[in-house]
Amino acid sequence: MVSIRPSGSDGVVLTVRPFMTFGRLDAGRFFMLRGDEESSPAIPRPFSLYRQGDSGNLEFLIKVIGPGTEALAQSRVGEEIVMIGPLGRGWPELTQDGKPLIMLAGGIGSAPFYIALQQALAGTDQRPAVDPGQLHLIYGGRNKGLLYDIEKFEELGIAVTPCTDDGSFGFHGNVVQALEDHWRQSRFPSEVRLWTCGPEPMMRAVVKVAEDRDLQCWFSLETYMGCGVGICNGCAVLTCKEGSLGSWPVAKCCVDGPVFAARDVQLT
Repeated sequence: MVSIRPSGSDGVVLTVRPFMTFGRLDAGRFFMLRGDEESSPAIPRPFSLYRQGDSGNLEFLIKVIGPGTEALAQSRVGEEIVMIGPLGRGWPELTQDGKPLIMLAGGIGSAPFYIALQQALAGTDQRPAVDPGQLHLIYGGRNKGLLYDIEKFEELGIAVTPCTDDGSFGFHGNVVQALEDHWRQSRFPSEVRLWTCGPEPMMRAVVKVAEDRDLQCWFSLETYMGCGVGICNGCAVLTCKEGSLGSWPVAKCCVDGPVFAARDVQLT
């Protein structure tokens, strides 16, 4: 472990240097992490890759909510942690196709978005960089302290709409209300792409908007996992018969996701 710093009212950003070097990792993939001491739970927990540094370091944005995350948050510089990955399937590749991308994050659900934005803005030899004007993050939390690292997102140079349930910062309301307000104010065109990650009630509301407006929509599930590699079947999600995964009644979040097209699986 290289460093740890506080983020928001109850989060940390954990920076680790893996023993092996990774190439460019797809945004939206995850790692299973656990502390290496006896006080850590035996089963690692899944965490989205937050950022990938040029030096090979990997960063994870972690909300401290239980023994597993507490153990990681109490890690000391120089200690080893257990890290399994990269795992899963991430976001679809972003292209400059004229449809703005609206990312809707709730609380710690912002974690898989930073690297996606970073990669889109940088581009590759095969794909030109996406215009920052095509990217917008609507980031919501109960209060300002739950908008983790929001200043880091603002530093990327994209439009960021903060919103809080208590009105302590930014738009007073939730992310869907903020999205609808942007449409009312004609700040967004009628046809956009939607990505979302956060509490499932929030994501269900985003998917409902996408269905009502016939918009493309993807979400990243924060499902509990046991193994992360498709063996334990602990992260099964129901598929939609008409979707691309509908030939089987369930999909495994860890290997078929955690990012899914809204038309492919059901949010319960």
